[in-house]
Amino acid sequence: MSKGSNPKKSSLKKSLADPSQLPYLDQDDGELLQVVIETPKGSRNKYAFDEKQKVFELKKVLPAGMAFPYDFGFIPRTLGEDGDPVDVLVLMDEPAFPGCLLKCRLIGIIEGEQSDKKKKERNDRIVAIEKENHSFADIKHIADLGHTFVQELEEFFVNYHELSREQYRIIDVRGPKQARKRIEVGIRAASR
Repeated sequence: MSKGSNPKKSSLKKSLADPSQLPYLDQDDGELLQVVIETPKGSRNKYAFDEKQKVFELKKVLPAGMAFPYDFGFIPRTLGEDGDPVDVLVLMDEPAFPGCLLKCRLIGIIEGEQSDKKKKERNDRIVAIEKENHSFADIKHIADLGHTFVQELEEFFVNYHELSREQYRIIDVRGPKQARKRIEVGIRAASR
């Protein structure tokens, strides 16, 4: 550490950006969500944004052979029932990176409930497509992905929670209209 610098006197709020405070909708196109990526597609490392320190923190490492199937992040200025910002799985051509801001269109929601021995809570996953991608350009509704594709996404979340000795139960898979309603609930919860 250089002479004269005192970490107790420095302020993290002045030195680092806070992506959790970005607008939740794109300013040029109010139909597009803004999503901050925490964990990129193909990563075994699970990252999460630490709002207190304003950095992306490594939360866990998945076992060999298991990786995030697509980019995973959150919608700024929202709050899910699990106490974290609303989660989003983003489908796109290539992986992004932690902290990358993506503009996405909704295609649906995987409604789920996680539980451990003490409590149960909703932990839904919004599914969206990045607006500049090519591979999923024609997908408008989560059902357009096909049953097998959606089932693989569901199984990833079930297996992911088992690593933490939690159960994840799929409640339903619904389209963009229901996803938007869940996001609106998350926006209201964050503004309280």
